[in-house]
Amino acid sequence: MNNYSKKTIVMLLCLLLAIPALPQMLVSHPWQGKRVAYLGDSITDPRNKGSKKKYWGFLQDWLQITPYVYGVSGRQWNDIPRQVKQCYEEHGDEVDAIIIFIGTNDYNAAVPLGVWYDECEDSVMAGIHEPKHMVKRQHRTPQYNDKTYRGRINIALKQVKETYPHKQVVVLTPIHRGGFYANDRNWQPSEDWQNGCGEYVTAYIEASKEAAAVWAVPVIDWSAVSGLMPILDVQSDYFKSADNDRLHPNDEGHTRLARTLMYQLLTLPCTF
Repeated sequence: MNNYSKKTIVMLLCLLLAIPALPQMLVSHPWQGKRVAYLGDSITDPRNKGSKKKYWGFLQDWLQITPYVYGVSGRQWNDIPRQVKQCYEEHGDEVDAIIIFIGTNDYNAAVPLGVWYDECEDSVMAGIHEPKHMVKRQHRTPQYNDKTYRGRINIALKQVKETYPHKQVVVLTPIHRGGFYANDRNWQPSEDWQNGCGEYVTAYIEASKEAAAVWAVPVIDWSAVSGLMPILDVQSDYFKSADNDRLHPNDEGHTRLARTLMYQLLTLPCTF
């Protein structure tokens, strides 16, 4: 056996020895064992009785994620700054990522969509292939308006970014919603009806998706990728009650949300 053959055999043996490690490398999830803060409303709130286990509970089981949960039933985007503050007070910088899932209650409460920016003409120094000089141009600044949907997102994501400047922040869009008929004082029509300011829930979903470009945060369109469509009777079994609660997913619904999110998060780093 010549030296070339010996080297070839040695190389093949090394490759064979490395093969058992390959499956583990391939299935390693970037969010495995991380600490994640979950901000949101009733679908995230552990006290909500729509399901025994929430989507973040399944991710805890499957990926050993440590969940810090701050979602509260009925809350809207204007509550996210409070949730962020509470999270930082309790855990400081010991958080790997923040996931925000909220917006359906803003739609139900008929919060106006608003705009992302205020614009005005101003002067700025500029120069391309010529000496710099003052020119007149349009200038935009984020509108921090607590009374509008986009303004609330601006306020919230600014605070999240300033509180956790080096952490991963992920926004999840609202999911589709059927009717929710708790009692005479809490009667919420399904998404095929406009809200009190003449908007469908899809407008709020689209605005949430726009936050990706405005604030440089990944946005996962849960309304689309989860596949949940509660206004269809054939999918009512994913929700708490076919008769009076097609807003809150049950255990099967949360399992589907969690599995979808788990695979979507594969494309994103949890830490940097």
